Amino acid sequence: MSNLKEVHVTDTNLRLDNNIVKGGILPNKMSELSRTVTVVGETVVEGPIYANKLTIEAAPLEVKGAVFTQRELYINNDVVGDVMFRKAVGSASSVVTRAMRCNTTFCSDVNAKSITLCNTFVSGSLYGDEIVLENCVVIGGVFATQSLFAKDCILGTFISPFVELDGEVNLLLPSVFSVERVNYTKTTRLFSLALADLGSLYRHKDESAESGKIEINLASDDLRTTLTDGEQQRSLHSYSVVGKVLAADLIDTDKFQNHFLLTAAALGSQLLKTYDLGVDSDGKPAVLTIERIRAFFFDILLGKIKVKNLDGSFSIEQFARTM
Repeated sequence: MSNLKEVHVTDTNLRLDNNIVKGGILPNKMSELSRTVTVVGETVVEGPIYANKLTIEAAPLEVKGAVFTQRELYINNDVVGDVMFRKAVGSASSVVTRAMRCNTTFCSDVNAKSITLCNTFVSGSLYGDEIVLENCVVIGGVFATQSLFAKDCILGTFISPFVELDGEVNLLLPSVFSVERVNYTKTTRLFSLALADLGSLYRHKDESAESGKIEINLASDDLRTTLTDGEQQRSLHSYSVVGKVLAADLIDTDKFQNHFLLTAAALGSQLLKTYDLGVDSDGKPAVLTIERIRAFFFDILLGKIKVKNLDGSFSIEQFARTM
């Protein structure tokens, strides 16, 4: 990181280039509610940002406080480098990044009317009306009130009235939901990593023989589910691996350390200390930092780390002893 110059926020329209902002960027008078913030060079903002529009034209950028925009948070398509938001991000309109060479990371939830993300890691969940994801990792859930499109992603789970999937989509939880049937292409494949040995893979060690990913058949694994809340009922299409994992209770999933790994990823910068999963194959601590967790899941997404398929066979005698 280069030497950054401290800047004091006074202008209605703020342009940041090799600056560090102490405290944050918040309006002090009525005219500053329409402030536009443009990042054109390396920048660190140590507090929150409130802006009419936040445009990122260059990286690296780190914002340590929460962010809210009235119109838009936008990352230019040609941005190269790391963009990090340490706290929650919200917009009354849209959050958009289509920059393939920009490593965008949200360490908490993102909430906006319209969300379009590319090459992005989200520790929390996404909440929006229309959500479009390509080459993204979302540890939490994706909750869209109107529509969701996902291509080549790893998602915790999702629920939306209308869902369209393309490429390979991996889930961290066993089930997903949609009001209408999920639309998909001939090349779409949906997997659940709920029983994958992510802990061993993170430590660069061999996976447990009892672990693996499970494919969800979008044509045959469609279950009609009715949710009831008091007198209200809602019917959904559920796509789940629960029916396939007849002997799931035979597997000691605690040793996979998936819950610990995903919790560390979800809490992100809220953790008061850095944890690890033990030692890796080189005898070094497998520390759980946002940067390393991001790299790990993107290695899975890009195929650099292969997750084996779950062996569907089991012993009837062993199953009977558990009953």
